[in-house]
Amino acid sequence: MNKAFKFRIYPTDTQKTLIHMTLGHNRFLWNKMLDDKQKHYELTKGMLYNRPAQYKDTYPFLKDIDSLSLANTQLNLEKAFRMFFRRKQDLPKFHSKKQDYGYTTNFVNNNIVLKKGYIKLPKLGDVKIKQHRTIPSDMSIKNVTVSKTSTGKYYVSILYEYQIEIKKQAVNHSIGLDFSMNHFYIDDQGFKMDYPKAIQTDFTTLRILQRSLSRRIKGSSNYQKKVLEIALLHERIRHRRDDFLHKLSNAIAKRYELVSVEGLNLIEMSKTNPYYAKQISRFGWTRFISFLKYKLAKEGKTLMTMDKWYPSSKLCSHCGEIHTELKLSNRVFECPSCRLHLDRDHNAAININREGLRQYKLAFQL
Repeated sequence: MNKAFKFRIYPTDTQKTLIHMTLGHNRFLWNKMLDDKQKHYELTKGMLYNRPAQYKDTYPFLKDIDSLSLANTQLNLEKAFRMFFRRKQDLPKFHSKKQDYGYTTNFVNNNIVLKKGYIKLPKLGDVKIKQHRTIPSDMSIKNVTVSKTSTGKYYVSILYEYQIEIKKQAVNHSIGLDFSMNHFYIDDQGFKMDYPKAIQTDFTTLRILQRSLSRRIKGSSNYQKKVLEIALLHERIRHRRDDFLHKLSNAIAKRYELVSVEGLNLIEMSKTNPYYAKQISRFGWTRFISFLKYKLAKEGKTLMTMDKWYPSSKLCSHCGEIHTELKLSNRVFECPSCRLHLDRDHNAAININREGLRQYKLAFQL
């Protein structure tokens, strides 16, 4: 299995210059290779297998940085094109100077070493690091990704690989979760998990700052100060949200052996209503599900995702009758057959939990 640990680093001015140069050269190579691949695709409808070595004679400055970072840029671009050919995503886009995509280098011949207070990186040498977590001794380094945020902070994400035997756990406790626009989720017991108020307050502050930015003259010093202030607030929101999602997903993964969730097309949902688009982008539901998935898998537990066409909201959890006339504006589920009167999302969560258990038994207990 693989596990990544992210730490903040404090490079010197010379090391910062080399990091910026490596990021810039990798961005240049991505755009150059992408341009050639797109031209080849337009002519042949196939993928061009170009390599970084083909560009080093024409652009000798590419030889000045870590060659493994260029190789990883090539692999990432090829992966993006394969996803495009499988119709799982759009054609890869050109990288912009305004966004930092980071660069990745691999562990070869002890070129990456984590020391006390420092990390040795290719070309950079020893870089000061703030290691806030202990790495288990049975893990080995696979690769390292160096990145820079819009607020001027530098980070390394160290990917480790390790061997572990995972035993499938029997299901003694299960839970069904239904995404809620007004809270965060509602489970099959009717418990409503609310989104942290501190993050909601930050979004209110963000709206005020963005309104203030719109009144600044673009390119002025006051404009740049406000841009930095907004970037810092975005960073704080992201950290608070990840902290909330990690702690919540960890608590659920420790308590339940089976977690069932609704299969949602959030992109389509966000197009139907501006309020939905705002809430979906704020909550990070997809990120929460990804956290749940890997934490449950690590414990030998299971995440079941319902088909997006499963009528969890329109199905009566008591008598099983489907009410196709139920509208999105109806927040209370009322069954004319059995007279069930229940919160719409609570009813959906009960159905999700039951369907998850049914699918689990079919998949793992036949």
